[in-house]
Amino acid sequence: VSVKEAVFPFSRFPGVDIILGPEMKSTGEVMGIGATFAEAFAKSQLGAGTILPVDGCVFMSVKDADKAAALELAQNLSGLGFTIMATGGTARHLSLAGLQVNQINKVMEGRPHCVDAILNGEVQLIINTTESAQAIADSYSIRRTALTDNIPHYTTITGARAAISAIEACRSFAAKDDAGGATGKFGMGGLEVAPLQSYSNNSA
Repeated sequence: VSVKEAVFPFSRFPGVDIILGPEMKSTGEVMGIGATFAEAFAKSQLGAGTILPVDGCVFMSVKDADKAAALELAQNLSGLGFTIMATGGTARHLSLAGLQVNQINKVMEGRPHCVDAILNGEVQLIINTTESAQAIADSYSIRRTALTDNIPHYTTITGARAAISAIEACRSFAAKDDAGGATGKFGMGGLEVAPLQSYSNNSA
């Protein structure tokens, strides 16, 4: 499986919002290849400069239409050992389903808020979906802080779901490496480079 990821130069332009629009903003592409989609996606993220965490805290704040899907993601992340931090509406939805969630303020609700937590190094992964123009504007500081602090940040449920599958793959590779006494070359769950011929031979 091959996954191609766009590379964006946002870090070179102070103040630029990382949210995507119809115009082309990428300056290149990278490709990850693996035996599964999850492995290929993990490699594509690594190639684009994003190192997915295999543990830590996930900050979640999603629009109402995404709350049901967010519950599934939060359950998967909790099962992987991640702690969950969420803003009010998202936190209530997850808590009602029995998940343990640390609730935190939105920026406009006052300190300590979610951006403070990101700046303090308390967050290793961000899942933040928005729908209205006001919500997009209000979450700008989250996106910008994620960029400057190099924290993986996903603004769609589809992207977040792919990232979680990649994290599961990384943990699986890490477990295999630990069992075999090997060390991954990239520090991301033991993902290794393999020649193209090996994938061709496997498919045969």
